[in-house]
Amino acid sequence: MSEISLAPGKRLAQIRQQLGLSQRRVAELSGLTHSAISTIEQDKVSPAISTLQKLLTVYGLSLSAFFAEPEKPAEPQIVIDQESLIEIGSQGVSMKLIHNGDPNRTLAMMIETYEPGTTTGERIKHQGEEIGTLLEGEVVLQVNGQNYALNAGQSYAINTGIPHSFSNTSTRICRIVSAHTPTTF
Repeated sequence: MSEISLAPGKRLAQIRQQLGLSQRRVAELSGLTHSAISTIEQDKVSPAISTLQKLLTVYGLSLSAFFAEPEKPAEPQIVIDQESLIEIGSQGVSMKLIHNGDPNRTLAMMIETYEPGTTTGERIKHQGEEIGTLLEGEVVLQVNGQNYALNAGQSYAINTGIPHSFSNTSTRICRIVSAHTPTTF
């Protein structure tokens, strides 16, 4: 079945999953509610054009690209250029997802940059695990209410099913490279 023959909600769900995003993360990035995204993806309602545009902005697609006949799927990329990384962060926290186009991948990796004084905000919780290494700066990792101060060169490994957050309380940029499972969060 080609992508164009999928109902709009199913196609939106497929695009979201290929980008490795959870419905909750798309809700945060688009300003829509989680329940609205769920209802749209189940094709229980057809999204208004303005709602569709909000979702497509998160996915980096135009309306015409969404409705165009899709190209034949390419082989997954081996080398991914910096400009091909997918930005999923906001508000001073850059989270660039490394994605090679393989919808069946089981591991996701990100390059994260935290401007001074920024945080992931609410504690994040999703099934899976995450490991990371601080390349530069300092960050406070909070896991289940306990704070861990990390400096450049240190690494962490956490069960992401436990509420966690990252905060840069310093005056310097913090850079992290991280990997997590599953590919959505």
